[in-house]
Amino acid sequence: MTNDSAVKGYALGYTTAEHDRLIRQAARIEPILERLFREAGIGPGQRVLDLGAGVGDVSMLAARLVGPSGEVVGIERDASSIAVAQKRVAEAGFRNVSFTQTDASQIVSDRPFDAAVGRFILMFLPDPKSVLRSLAALVRPGGVLAFQEPAWQAFLALASPLPLWSKVVSSVHEIFRRSGVNLEMGPDLYRIYQEIGLPAPNVFLETPVGSDLAFSRVIPEVLESVRPLAKQHGVSLDAVGDFATLTDRVQEEIAAAKAMVSWVPLVGAWVRKPK
Repeated sequence: MTNDSAVKGYALGYTTAEHDRLIRQAARIEPILERLFREAGIGPGQRVLDLGAGVGDVSMLAARLVGPSGEVVGIERDASSIAVAQKRVAEAGFRNVSFTQTDASQIVSDRPFDAAVGRFILMFLPDPKSVLRSLAALVRPGGVLAFQEPAWQAFLALASPLPLWSKVVSSVHEIFRRSGVNLEMGPDLYRIYQEIGLPAPNVFLETPVGSDLAFSRVIPEVLESVRPLAKQHGVSLDAVGDFATLTDRVQEEIAAAKAMVSWVPLVGAWVRKPK
């Protein structure tokens, strides 16, 4: 699928480059998500639904926690992402993970789940409250909903000391905003869980930081992924300059300032469904 066709349904698209970026990103933030899942009580023998499974990183993390006696069902609407995820799961030796191609609003199951989880998925949905309500119905009484979503206002503030880095972050923010993405989905989880009849969730916020090229390149790569949307929504990218040198210029700015930068702060929110 080309970027031009992908962005019509999902802001970041489904290109090979985006799949690779997601895998690198997932490796850096996996410890934060694992802490969320462990705190939520996800463990051996459980049956877990992973909403918006993408290329499989969240599903594989859940699979390690639930073990061979457990099961993970990944929900993903893009066939190319499922193909990558299935290959990675097979190469990793997991036999307790499967993927279903369907829309988030059309999930059905003949058995309840012990947990419904997801990362960076609710922010892209037009009606996340309705989806969460449907997921809660699929989770057994006493089961868990655990999601990790971003808090972009804090990200903009953290980026402001470095001019070029701040321009990159602000450009991504503006493109997402004009595309209808909920950039404060993380903080909104506290309210939304309660609005669908669940208790107030347990919430924590963590912010990945770093200064090496492998870390700093991720946000310019996000901008590259959403670049087709900039023209569509009238967002000028002139301020960031030549994309061919952008990653190197960002890294030079960070090194010259002897600074470290953050990725978007991550809000983890989990709640147990009343029995």
